[in-house]
Amino acid sequence: MTLTTILAPTLEPVDPARDAADVQAWLAAAPFWEMTDRTPDQVRAYLASVVSDPAQSGWLGRVDGEPAFYVETYAPASLIPADAFDARPGDLGMHLLVAPPAADPVPGFTSAVMAAVMRHCFAQGVDRVVVEPDARNTAILAKNAAAGFRVLGEIDLVTEGHAKRAALSVCSRDDFAASPLGGGEDPFPHLRPDLAEAAHRHLVAKALSELSHERLLAPEPAADLGDGWHRLTAGASTYVFRARVLPLEHWLLDAESIRREGARTHLDVLELVVELQDVLGIPDALLSTYLEELASTLAGAAAKRHGAAATSADLLDASFQEVEAAMTEGHPGFLANNGRIGFSLSDYRAYAPETGARTRLVWVAAAREHAHLALGEGLDERSHLEAALTPDERRVFAERLADRGHDPDGFHFLPVHPWQAEHRLPITFAADVARGDLVPLGRTADEYQPQQSIRTFFNRTRPGAPYVKVALAIQNMGFLRGLSPQYMRDTPAINDWVARLVARDRGFADAGFRVLRERAAVGYTGDVYHATRATNPHRKMLAALWRESPVTLLAEGERLVTMASLLHRDHEGSAYATALVRASGLAPSDWVRAYLRAYLRPLVHALLAHDLAFMPHGENLILVLTDHAVSGAFMKDIGEEVAVLGARALPPGIDRIVHETPGREKALAIFTDVFDGVLRHLSGILDADGVLPADAFWRLVAECLDGYEAEHPDGALGLSGDVDLRAQAFAHSCLNRLQLRNTLQMVDIANQSESLLYAGEMPNPVARV
Repeated sequence: MTLTTILAPTLEPVDPARDAADVQAWLAAAPFWEMTDRTPDQVRAYLASVVSDPAQSGWLGRVDGEPAFYVETYAPASLIPADAFDARPGDLGMHLLVAPPAADPVPGFTSAVMAAVMRHCFAQGVDRVVVEPDARNTAILAKNAAAGFRVLGEIDLVTEGHAKRAALSVCSRDDFAASPLGGGEDPFPHLRPDLAEAAHRHLVAKALSELSHERLLAPEPAADLGDGWHRLTAGASTYVFRARVLPLEHWLLDAESIRREGARTHLDVLELVVELQDVLGIPDALLSTYLEELASTLAGAAAKRHGAAATSADLLDASFQEVEAAMTEGHPGFLANNGRIGFSLSDYRAYAPETGARTRLVWVAAAREHAHLALGEGLDERSHLEAALTPDERRVFAERLADRGHDPDGFHFLPVHPWQAEHRLPITFAADVARGDLVPLGRTADEYQPQQSIRTFFNRTRPGAPYVKVALAIQNMGFLRGLSPQYMRDTPAINDWVARLVARDRGFADAGFRVLRERAAVGYTGDVYHATRATNPHRKMLAALWRESPVTLLAEGERLVTMASLLHRDHEGSAYATALVRASGLAPSDWVRAYLRAYLRPLVHALLAHDLAFMPHGENLILVLTDHAVSGAFMKDIGEEVAVLGARALPPGIDRIVHETPGREKALAIFTDVFDGVLRHLSGILDADGVLPADAFWRLVAECLDGYEAEHPDGALGLSGDVDLRAQAFAHSCLNRLQLRNTLQMVDIANQSESLLYAGEMPNPVARV
């Protein structure tokens, strides 16, 4: 039991009439507050001014029910000049006044009060506490240090008409948790043994399932253990588990059945990978990097379980962004799918999609001679900026440029991820900032929520405003998550071309299929990294695009969810897809038919009628639900991931998306990206939950293809006549093999098809009989 627990300090809103006498007596003995000569009436008026001020609050503290201290909390920007401190959203200022000790002071009394005050501040949802005590007040400086405060520097500050030299200091949640006074709290509450054990079991099950699917592992039947049991030897360990193998060699594995036999019996996904290194072919030089991505995935899985609240049933009535933040799995095929190397724990809490946290983007001005702004049809720079920024932001940014001696007309405005602004802008691009080609402008007023794609943000303040996608130089799932200024030049034009094609073809409209255009893009190329001979990741660190929001495109009774939600299981193991089917009141087969009509059919039509292939995984599709059934879909992330797979003349500048491909390889746009990447997992969920057997699911997929062929008898094999989606087998393209081969860069973006790895052929579950 701690001293804080024994003394049990409490805080309540200050009452000026009731508390003025006590506070006046304490101020009389506190010279550093510069209020020793105040009368009770003056103190009462002062407290009343604090209570009436929306930028601050006053709190009376009690110990054992008796008044013992006074606290003020305030918005730092209301007191500390902006040129002295860059206040962030989530900062809270604090002043503390402790009653003078009695004749027999209690040892540790002030420490207990300070700890209680800090917990009170953080309980208000803030990220950092800010203080600015008199630099001569060595006693309070020592107490602040014990609470985890870090001195940023000394500043001149005027408060209540008195000037002082203040020791400006901040304390984050993690700082406090690691401090002597905050040491009673676990700084990593998500890394509990029970949560880690559950995360390990889940990831071991996924490893055994997905690596067996990719034919890297070959579990053997264990008939001695009973029907459905399998055994796999991995180094000095043997793993036994129960599983069924569904179509597309989908291993539906019972995670609770997994046992590890040998000298070590606990389940540890990191140890499993080390045991399997030679089998998996992971290069020695990259093993530690892959393990770090996997360790980060493990930590994220534990954090998601620790913070989990919403069940799949709860999500039935949740908002679009509530569903977005509730996702726990990440990419369903990749094992190490939440690497995010570069993020700290506080970064995770601030920017990971599953936390649902809101943030404000940082903006910089980029000199026009070294930057470009590409705009879609019908959009000019003025209308773009009116959608991207509020009038106040545009005015303030222009004023800040002018105040620094720049002509605002000579710059483009570029949004930057807050992490990028802190870790890259002042260091990687220090020379550009110093010479004035990049000018930091500050944060926006609008709050944004990170999406499943982590570097894309949804505007929570103005939901109809465009999405913003920015560069983020962290290592995640086989790539540094940059954004190419070179690609940004053509992005709006590519989107316009695709949007016109989709809008003119009734086949898409009949399926309720639409695209979300990327309407504007900006990129900076004035840095030295663009002057090097060879391309490099540093060329992809300062660019952004704006994408249409689907919110304004909904009809009455429609709602939005990320398609990733169809593969989501909550912390209790319940599947969201199962909850939707049951809530819809439809027969499971009819629910799946509706989904396939909105998702599979338009993708098949795009490929066969137009040689057009998207990247249609879960986070790139936004589904439209009507009465819990899928009634439409929005395709997004067009500019970077769309491809024309046949010979076609496109306008100059966007012809980079043409990649002439033979028919068997074209078909992989459906076989790999849709059948294997999405439908395989959904069929497994519905089968496991007893909603719809996998064989019946794939019969519905065949029925969807039959329906399309019946309506398009002359186009069933595509424009080239050699795309057979009913072939007996197709090349088994494997994702984890790519990451295991090179976790730093899975594929060459400029030549993706040549980078792919295959594991023979996969029997087609919808092959013609």
